[in-house]
Amino acid sequence: MNETGTTRNVNDLFRRACYRQPVERTPVWMMRQAGRYLPQYRAVRKKYDFITMYKTPELAAEVTLQPVDIIGVDAAILFSDILVVPEAMGMELHFLEGKGPVFPQPMRDDGDLSRLRPVEADLDLKFVMDAIRICRRELAGRVPLIGFAGAPWTLATYMIEGQGSKNFINIKKWRYANPDSLHRLLEKVTVAVMEYVKAQVAAGAQAIQLFDSWAGILDKDGFAEFALPYARQIFRSIDDADVPLIYFAKGAGIWLDLLMQSEADVLGLDWTVNIGEVRQKVKDQFALQGNLDPVSLFAPPQNIRQQVIKILEDFGAANGHIFNLGHGILPDVPVEHAQAFVQSVKEESPRFHAGSKK
Repeated sequence: MNETGTTRNVNDLFRRACYRQPVERTPVWMMRQAGRYLPQYRAVRKKYDFITMYKTPELAAEVTLQPVDIIGVDAAILFSDILVVPEAMGMELHFLEGKGPVFPQPMRDDGDLSRLRPVEADLDLKFVMDAIRICRRELAGRVPLIGFAGAPWTLATYMIEGQGSKNFINIKKWRYANPDSLHRLLEKVTVAVMEYVKAQVAAGAQAIQLFDSWAGILDKDGFAEFALPYARQIFRSIDDADVPLIYFAKGAGIWLDLLMQSEADVLGLDWTVNIGEVRQKVKDQFALQGNLDPVSLFAPPQNIRQQVIKILEDFGAANGHIFNLGHGILPDVPVEHAQAFVQSVKEESPRFHAGSKK
């Protein structure tokens, strides 16, 4: 039992779908749903910088809950950032307007490796655990709360590049010229992430999503060596059968044979693959999450509805679909379009679940 007890969610569509159980309609939520497209979020952000927001449990909880009330999603995802783990390992982190996250002193050699410190999640990342407890209390069982972390490959990419990149020269140099050191870094990060996600579950997170945002910069052999084994190790470390595990490896949908070895319960898909074709290949082994192109939310609501219907039709009348975007919602999407997306899923999906038990 976690610290918040075992209160049953009034709306448990998301969790049932994660386990491929019958549902009355397809559950829906959005990556980055607690974000800048919401005026209520921008009002909070105007008063505080980004790091202050995620390090202040009350503020993090406030913006976590906003889309539940405003957009009507079927799950909340904790407001935080994947880079809290490298920061807790001792790396200085800044978020710059118009540029995003920056590590001013990125990893460059084995000496940098030796300076990374172990993470004690309940101490070093206590603000995250406190935010989870507040969210669970304030949600009061309305919808489940999703915790998350960055996958080791993606975190290592940021740690070595120092920021986002177009060609990822530095991480690829490590891969090809210094793979042993890269594996040592990945091992250190994996241990930290394992401690982090287990602490989230203990604090009350009811699902865990692992974001491997830079998986697609690898080739298949690279994904098999540098990304998948470490993600799998993290999933294996979470031994709570009541916590569904989601692996979102952006750009990796073409390596479905490898993704199916991840030991996640749910495979998150970006918009570059057809969800129906993936379902035919995975059959009933995994639930699937996705996969509307985030840019489609700029279209008129009637066009958004047609895109929703197409994905529902592609997936078909089967259990195990969590509707989501193929990546995070963009900050200048109109709120009413996000609402239209969620409402379209709620209104159009029941006919694909006509035989489900309530």
